[in-house]
Amino acid sequence: MIRRYGSALRVVLMLADLTATIVLAIVLSALLYAGDTTGTWDRAVPNPMLVLFLYALTWVVLLWFRGLYRLRARWSIRSEADAVLWATAIMAVATISVLFIVKWPDVSRLFLIYLFVAQAIAAITFRALIRVFLSAARRRGRNVRQVLVIGTDEGAQAFAAQIADHPELGLRIEGFLGDDSALPARWPYLGGIERLTEVLHDRVIDEVIIGLPLAAWSGIDSVLAVCEEEGKIVRFRIPMPALSLARGHVEELDGTVIVSLGAGPTMGSGLAMKRTIDVVVAAAGLVLLSPLLLGIALAVRVADGGPALFRQERVGLHGRRYPLLKYRSMVPDAEALLATLKDRNEITGAAFKMTYDPRDPRIGRFLRRSSLDERPQLLNVLRGDMSLVGPRPPLPTEVAEYDAWHRRRLSMKPGITGLWQVEGRWDPEFDGWVRKDLEYIDRWSTWLDIKILLRTIPAVLREEGR
Repeated sequence: MIRRYGSALRVVLMLADLTATIVLAIVLSALLYAGDTTGTWDRAVPNPMLVLFLYALTWVVLLWFRGLYRLRARWSIRSEADAVLWATAIMAVATISVLFIVKWPDVSRLFLIYLFVAQAIAAITFRALIRVFLSAARRRGRNVRQVLVIGTDEGAQAFAAQIADHPELGLRIEGFLGDDSALPARWPYLGGIERLTEVLHDRVIDEVIIGLPLAAWSGIDSVLAVCEEEGKIVRFRIPMPALSLARGHVEELDGTVIVSLGAGPTMGSGLAMKRTIDVVVAAAGLVLLSPLLLGIALAVRVADGGPALFRQERVGLHGRRYPLLKYRSMVPDAEALLATLKDRNEITGAAFKMTYDPRDPRIGRFLRRSSLDERPQLLNVLRGDMSLVGPRPPLPTEVAEYDAWHRRRLSMKPGITGLWQVEGRWDPEFDGWVRKDLEYIDRWSTWLDIKILLRTIPAVLREEGR
């Protein structure tokens, strides 16, 4: 979307959320405990105003991570509410954890529940009101900026139509400069590009949009020079390839503008959150499960005297190879015996699965059914080779047989679990597994990861592994 006054609006929203949280805490405490100070937050914690400010500041940071301070053209109350509720859930977990760690048990849980609900309602309501107000003002012609479009081809016209379809942006098409033969009667034609200076002097023009095709950019320097002299904001409509899944963003490197396209998850804050969850959960899992992990290792070792761990080369993010760790669930020469079992493969495509694999000893069958053989992969997660949730980790031999569209599943770190495990585990077609991986990549969010992790628990308890 085209951002205007974005910095000012972000500051207003941040200050509103910060102030509203502090005021709500004070008001709720006064209402809930009128005449009784034993459960109020200010009596239960040291330096209450500092604690309250840090709490409110954390709330603002969480909302920032959810993109709630970005001005967007295509927004909905539902999407805003979903983001606020996600932030509220994280805030609740973080607050209760901190209170437990610092041992402030006297803070009223009832007060916290009311505060969580109230600040979520306040954030949603304030955003809805401010956006409705801005949209209504712009639809009535207030705070509107006049736009001149350079170029008349189909791309420029389509972009102008998008602007016209969103009056809440506050942009109004004043006219076009370019080839009149390419412009329908809907749009005002103001002449050729050589009339740019004249039009800027004769009309009120706030911004200039360059919508020329790439082949016509040879003369763009003169257009930019005129706009710079006149002090006009210039925006570029950059013709992009027709890629249905690619998302673009603009970056800058030492004054050079770079347009980047990505067909996978590219949000830095979201991926940072994913990595944080991976490290915390994997570390906690290794500590809490250490007695079980040691017991399984001893059982595998005693069963046939072979090594407890099995290292197998797998393909990770963008083709990076890494040693995947598992408890050994097969006989020591299992990989050498694979060639003799190819004709008994139950999967169609670049993968191998057998329900009753003769290479599995009795303990190995149990480990695979219960997915306990995969627990050492928590170490892979800590090392950064894998994630808790992601596409299924493939073998190099499988990747060598991939069709072109299969390879997009390598655009995200492989996971211990994923949609392929909770929804497509028994699909006999390898293409079905890949479709689940690509669906995960296209839909990815922190909340989707959490839902998949929760759905993995009953899948493991039902011993659906093989």
